[in-house]
Parts: sequence; C-alpha cells; structure tokens
Amino acid sequence: MVTERKKILISCDSPRSLLDFRGKLMEALVEKHEVMVFSPPIEQQSISRRLQEMGVKVYENELNPSNVSIGSDLKYLFALRKVIRMVKPDVFFPYTFKPVIYGCFVARYCRVKLITPMLTGLGYNFMHIGPKTWVQKITRILLKLSLMATKRLHIIFQNQDDYALLIREHILSNKNKITVVNGSGVDLSSYEYSLPDVQHLSFLMISRLINAKGINEFYEAAKIIKAKFPEVDFKLIGAYDDNIDAISDDLYAKIKSGGTVQYLGLLEDVRPYIRESSVVVLPSYYGEGVPRCLLEGMAMGRALITCNSVGCRETINPLLRKANGFLVPVKDAPQLASKMEYYIRHTDDVTRFGINGRKYAVEKFDVNKVNEMMIRVLEGQY
Repeated sequence: MVTERKKILISCDSPRSLLDFRGKLMEALVEKHEVMVFSPPIEQQSISRRLQEMGVKVYENELNPSNVSIGSDLKYLFALRKVIRMVKPDVFFPYTFKPVIYGCFVARYCRVKLITPMLTGLGYNFMHIGPKTWVQKITRILLKLSLMATKRLHIIFQNQDDYALLIREHILSNKNKITVVNGSGVDLSSYEYSLPDVQHLSFLMISRLINAKGINEFYEAAKIIKAKFPEVDFKLIGAYDDNIDAISDDLYAKIKSGGTVQYLGLLEDVRPYIRESSVVVLPSYYGEGVPRCLLEGMAMGRALITCNSVGCRETINPLLRKANGFLVPVKDAPQLASKMEYYIRHTDDVTRFGINGRKYAVEKFDVNKVNEMMIRVLEGQY
C-alpha cells in the first residue's frame, strides 16, 4: 500500500529529547513524509546540525517546561497557532505535558486532520502524595478538556497503567482511541551488550536531580552499603537544574562532596559509564512512561534495581527464570540497600540478570518495533 505523503509537526518541551528519544522515529518518518518540529530554543549545535541533515524544519518557541509561567505558556499557544496556520500540518504529534495539553487545544481549534498526543508518563500531576495542589487540579481539568474523544484524536501511551489511571480519574473515557507502546524504545545497535565488571562492583544511577526520581534513597542506600563494603562504587549522572522538585541544597552539597557518591553531572554520552558499571539503579516514583536509562542499561547487559512504580515496573521481566532485576518499594532506602547487597554477594546473578535484560530489551523494547507502531498511528492506519 502506497502511503500518502503527509506534513507532520512534532512538538516537545526539550530540544535534547528530539534526538535522544525521537531521533530514530524522525529518521523513519522523513523517508516518506515532511517532518517539522516546534521546540524551545535549540542551543546545541550538534542537535541543530543533525536535524538539518535529516531535512527536519525547526520552529522555536519560549516554552518553560518545568515551572508554571502564564506568560511563557500563552506565548507558546499563540506561537503554535501561528506555525500551524502557516505550515498546515496533516498530523500534529505533541509529547510531554505542556505540548500535549496546549497543543491539542490549538490543533483542534486549527482543525488539524489528525492529532496524536503521546503521554510519556504522568509525572507529579497524578502522584497521590498529600492533598492535590492547585496546579495539579488545573492540570487535570485542562488534560480532560484537551483529550476529549474525537475522530481526529488518537492518544499514545507508554504503559498500560497510565491509561487505566486516566480512565479511573474520568479524564478519559472508553470512547478515546488509544495505543500503548513499549516506552520510547532503545536503539540496540547503539547500546551494545558488554560483560559487567563483577570484580569491582559499581552501581550507576542516571537521572535529573529531583526528589521523585529517588535521589535521596540512592544516596542513603549508598551510605548503608559503603559502611559494610567500602570498596563498592556509586556513581550518579544527571542535571541539577531549576525544578519545583529539585533536591535540597543540603543533599546536593553532600552528593557533590564525593564521599559517598561520585557525581558526574550531565553527560552527553552515558554509554561508557554504563559499560563501566555493574548494576543500573533507578528508585523512581515520579510517574514515568518507561525510563530510558533502564532500557539503556538492559540493552548493554546490566542488571537492574528499580521501584515497583508506574513505568519502572515495565522494565523487570515477571518470569523468575528470566529475571533481569529487582523491584523495591518506593522511598525505601533499606530495601534498596538490601538488593544492592544481594548483587554484591551473588555476582553470578549480576551477569545472568544482565544477559536476561539484554534479551528482554530485544524482545520488548527494540526502538524499531516501537517506532513501527508509532508510525502506523501517525499515518492514520489504526
């Protein structure tokens, strides 16, 4: 079947995500379609250059993804309306919260033929910790309005839990057209298997430095283990930036001191550090889609420890004979330390779980398989 050439407009809240999470998808799309992106300013020349090489047209905006800014959000709305009216896309593909909520409103108003928002996790807005804030309440109302079922709307989820939650919260209904894909997938050709170092064990966490990612739990678990096994290393990769849930200055200072955890900051390429590690850890309760760092660890043959939380649990094979890691309760540093100690005392399982993880990544999370489903949605084949 010959596919009609379409204009596809992609909207995101972070230019880094364009290549890190959607690069392979855009490579596949540009073979048959005209692809454009609507993004906050792209300051990295490598990203701009790669998009230009692919033939992707870029339109920039002033969206602030992490904080509530009425001025910035309104500018985004009007700028998006201007771009949509100018380029007249056949398909509008927003991902992450603000582009999904605001973008769906604008795309519906501008009568875009197909709107395919992807929810890459529900984040803070659906965390049941204490009373709902006014931001959470407003976000839920806006999300319900923006995702009202129509023939032109097809929602993409990265895990089944998020869809079930939005149904329970009456934000979606059974009339909504949805597809669930296995996260953003991982490029298995870029993240190649390697044997873990079991002679000198090290635990690696890759995450923004925000509370809900479990930074404090990782640090506290590292302290517990260091007291018993001082030779074991702990490394942390990720940005410390302006965010409503950024870790405290005190915890940041302790981490930067390097006594317990070696902090490496934000890195362009994490693969050498995954290769040097023995186990990849993410004790997150953030409300993930499917965490990319865990998929990268699996692809490179690393055993995992993560939380029994939305998105994270997707990465652990439920079949014991194919075990690739452990799930621990959220906010439970002693349990996290206990699983770390298990790996220290059972190094054969570090290797065995890593091999199983690579197989699970091939079976379930291959980016090419994920993108095949995504493309069918964007081409209106469902």
